[in-house]
Amino acid sequence: MKLDKFDISILETLQQDARISLAELSAKVGLTSSPCWTRVKRMEEAGVIEGYSVRVNAAAVGLSDTVIVHVTLDSHSDEALFNFGRALEGIPEVLEAFLVSGDYDYFIRIAVSDTRDYERLLRERLYKIPGIRHSKSSFVLRQLKQSHLPLRR
Repeated sequence: MKLDKFDISILETLQQDARISLAELSAKVGLTSSPCWTRVKRMEEAGVIEGYSVRVNAAAVGLSDTVIVHVTLDSHSDEALFNFGRALEGIPEVLEAFLVSGDYDYFIRIAVSDTRDYERLLRERLYKIPGIRHSKSSFVLRQLKQSHLPLRR
């Protein structure tokens, strides 16, 4: 889908505040409500806008620690990669998982309440997934940046 300056402006504004009213969005991007709404719907239907969500403060809900886990698998067959990915989908504490190049196969971001909670997660969930050869965990000390996609006009 080809995006013009109005589409990019709509996306930038929605990334900042997905709850903005249509009237406010239209005024910010310099369109009237009807064409603005048409553009939003078109981008939703094309999959450019995948959905709307709420950012939750992890510490406020008892998940004060983030752990980055690098995992290497025994096998790199399509079946092994598929099964590992499916297993991760079933672990609610897994926030993101990436199949990556380099020394490890996966980069996984996990939210837990503390080190004991992480130890429990390793024993009860992660290490029960077949095919893990090696893992390395790092606790996040501080998040330095969280941003939106850098959209280009």
